[in-house]
Amino acid sequence: MKYLSLTLTLFSVALAGLCKPRVKTEDQRPNLLFIMTDQQRFDALGRAGKFDFLQTPHLDQLANEGAYFTKAYTPCAVCAPARASILTGQTVENHGIRRNDYAYFDPKEGSYCDEPTFDQVLVERGYYAEYWGKFHSPLKLASPYSTFDYSVNSEGRYTLEDRKQFVALMKQAAEHYQPQSHELKDPFFLNYYSPDPIDLRYGKAADFRRKRSDGTFMPLIQPDNHGKLNIPAEKSLTAFQTQQAIAALERAAAQEKPFSITLSYFFPHAPMLPTAPWYGMYPPEEMPIPESLEDPMTDSPYLRENGRDLMPEYRDPEKIKYMMSNYFGLISEVDHYIGKLMLALDSLGFADNTLIIFTSDHGEMLGSHGMREKNVFYEESAHIPLIVWYPQKIKPVVVNSPISLIDLYPTIMDYLHMDGGKRDGLSLKGLIEKSPAAERSYVVTEWDFHGPVQPNYMVVADGWKLMTSYAENRPDLDVLYHLKDDPHEIHNLMKGPDRAVYREKVAELKAYLVEWLQEKGSKRTGIISSKKLSMHLEQPDGPPAFRQSHEVLKGKR
Repeated sequence: MKYLSLTLTLFSVALAGLCKPRVKTEDQRPNLLFIMTDQQRFDALGRAGKFDFLQTPHLDQLANEGAYFTKAYTPCAVCAPARASILTGQTVENHGIRRNDYAYFDPKEGSYCDEPTFDQVLVERGYYAEYWGKFHSPLKLASPYSTFDYSVNSEGRYTLEDRKQFVALMKQAAEHYQPQSHELKDPFFLNYYSPDPIDLRYGKAADFRRKRSDGTFMPLIQPDNHGKLNIPAEKSLTAFQTQQAIAALERAAAQEKPFSITLSYFFPHAPMLPTAPWYGMYPPEEMPIPESLEDPMTDSPYLRENGRDLMPEYRDPEKIKYMMSNYFGLISEVDHYIGKLMLALDSLGFADNTLIIFTSDHGEMLGSHGMREKNVFYEESAHIPLIVWYPQKIKPVVVNSPISLIDLYPTIMDYLHMDGGKRDGLSLKGLIEKSPAAERSYVVTEWDFHGPVQPNYMVVADGWKLMTSYAENRPDLDVLYHLKDDPHEIHNLMKGPDRAVYREKVAELKAYLVEWLQEKGSKRTGIISSKKLSMHLEQPDGPPAFRQSHEVLKGKR
């Protein structure tokens, strides 16, 4: 199969030195190429249609030729928990990686992630596997990979060898670079960048730090850095990670067995420092202001989430445009290199027999609700892109059922014709093939990073969203949004004057959550089942307007 034949012609010379003919083998089982970005929200894709200026032609082609999911949600809107769920097909509660630091330090002495990953199962059945890019998962899950080098520091935290190689290249480049007076050194890439006005240190001293309300200083972290990274485009991290994956395909071509290769891109995760030409590809002055940028968050449990109260720059309608410009530039860069990866796959003769999955671990607020990063149940954080592409096996289809990334494990097993054992997710094959029996009513996302001090569960069903916690006596953590009427999630109907109208809808969504918890064997099923949501404190009758609205709502079901 020729993928983007025009582009193939343009890049054929460059790829000639990389690609070798595939060694013919008798084992013609399907291959798997799993591509994941970090922090790409559902609408940050040309195919999604939200941002008509966004250029992602290669991902759009995959979406148009394969199965494009419009309502895919992360199991948890933070890196390590989401990634463990993707690898194992388990809920966050069941695999136990509920915090990012659990990816490096086991708080339970090995009692987490007891089920093997899809790659561990595949390698046991004769597959060749490699993983490149950001892992951010427990090392015990990396056992199947033929090339997976790392070092461990005195605190027990690991660093992957490919990351060390890239940092060494950046450090070497910085030693020969003469920075301008306005440039800053990025402590994560160890190179220099020209900061944008939204950058924490823009126009300030290099050692400037944000001050907390108690007077202490916050450390400099990745999301504080915004601007143009001053290195050649071909030296970027995205280029480096793509080169590693293409080399992995080369090694796979020499094997007499099928392969599973994962490319986990670091971007568009912060620091948002694209190189030229991706920097400035989308002029900041042309960026649209997020509709919820100035949301007062009156009835939201996330009023101070992600340091929102200490970071007014992410509520600034002019400054946020710089973040958006860089974010979209990084996504277009990733798309560009996915095109090169596809060309290599095609040149090696793998394209016709390879299942490709593209997704992201979670989204990015990008100024919505005046917030940056993820960690919340808002759509920009929890709703992510998903494409499943398999020539001749998957016809072009748009899937509108709500699904979770825990469903990827059984989907992979289904398409690769293997029994991977029972997991918490369900195969997406039936939805892709438009089987009426496969249609789904709802999806659930978890959050237990800090315990029941924030909403712990989100249920999305038919344009409605319920958030709640497993805490007692915390009605402030109960939220109901009607996404069809309120797509920007401004009005919490659980706190509105007509809240009694939505009593039955809250009960319906709560019943979905209880069903889900029970099916997954959650220890919190009883807690949620007996929980009195704030909505239930209201009497069903009230002023005539309340009763009339209630009858209208019932009639629409």
